[in-house]
Amino acid sequence: MHASGVVDDAMLALLCQRAVQQAGTPNTRSTALTHTTLLQPQDDPLLARVIDRLTPQIEAFGELLFGERLAWTVKELWLNRLETGGHQGLHNHANSLVSAVLYLTPVHDSAATVFVKAMGHAGYVFSNVHAGAATNPFNADKWVMPAVAAGDMVLFPSHLLHEVPVNCGGQRLSLALNAIPQRLDASGYRIGLQP
Repeated sequence: MHASGVVDDAMLALLCQRAVQQAGTPNTRSTALTHTTLLQPQDDPLLARVIDRLTPQIEAFGELLFGERLAWTVKELWLNRLETGGHQGLHNHANSLVSAVLYLTPVHDSAATVFVKAMGHAGYVFSNVHAGAATNPFNADKWVMPAVAAGDMVLFPSHLLHEVPVNCGGQRLSLALNAIPQRLDASGYRIGLQP
């Protein structure tokens, strides 16, 4: 789900400043990518305000996934600083159900987030790929996020593999998060989740 303009310019400026100053933990696969440690929104007034702004989008996306408006908790977030020449390897996010990226700066086309369908699963696989079939985010093996602006957010199921190819543009700053619902109910079989 692509949500446009979810934070204002003043909040973006504060988050960019924070990302530049605090995202110093090196990524294991790319020396031109650094992160902050995992942050908790309740520990920082700015991050708490950001999460208040993002929560309605998380709830709306959760409703698309589970068919019900649920209460969601952001269990962790972190800031990313991707310099020219850096990349983020293929990965997913464990122990959460919804993940999101809030783009703090414009994103060069070369560094658009790419979503990749996992290979191999237990069920049957059917495909309809030929010259007359249109490719879209739901049937593609690999899908590149369309252009985003600073202040936009993309939400996706946490298990979905994704990556950022080599950044041929300028510095790319982002805030990433993982969220879980308070509970799920499968015909009376309930599970509660907490950070």
